[in-house]
Amino acid sequence: MDRPRWRTTLNYAVANRLQLGVEFNPAAREFAPLANLFLFTETNVRPAAVIGTSSDRVGSPPKEQAYFLTIAKRLPSVPISAYATINYSEWDNGFNFPFGASIDLGNGFTVRGMYDGVLPHLMLNYYFKEFSLSLMYISIDQSQRPGIALSSSF
Repeated sequence: MDRPRWRTTLNYAVANRLQLGVEFNPAAREFAPLANLFLFTETNVRPAAVIGTSSDRVGSPPKEQAYFLTIAKRLPSVPISAYATINYSEWDNGFNFPFGASIDLGNGFTVRGMYDGVLPHLMLNYYFKEFSLSLMYISIDQSQRPGIALSSSF
């Protein structure tokens, strides 16, 4: 299961609401396209809506893409953000329905529980300026594994 172990992504904001990018999985020597188009951004009353594509969920075989529509909203008066997705999975050759929620713990920390349409995952995130660090507890092939992710914007 080396393929999901090392994953590098690079995204570029082509326009205010359009991001294009590439994902590189060194163990599989695989490049895959990434794209996100914000149909609309979140307001006090309206959720955000994004359509896009990326490699299929964690643990998927090489060259399997997912195509999705995600709705996300920070809930009023509570430190919780939630999302729901309709996702077409090439790996499953059908639709699945990922969802999840993040709780803002303050001081740059959040905890996120998520379901990728097949298996659950848990993340503890720390955000600082242009950087983030995520400690993950990921389900792959009915077993659980720890993980770490680093990200930066520039």
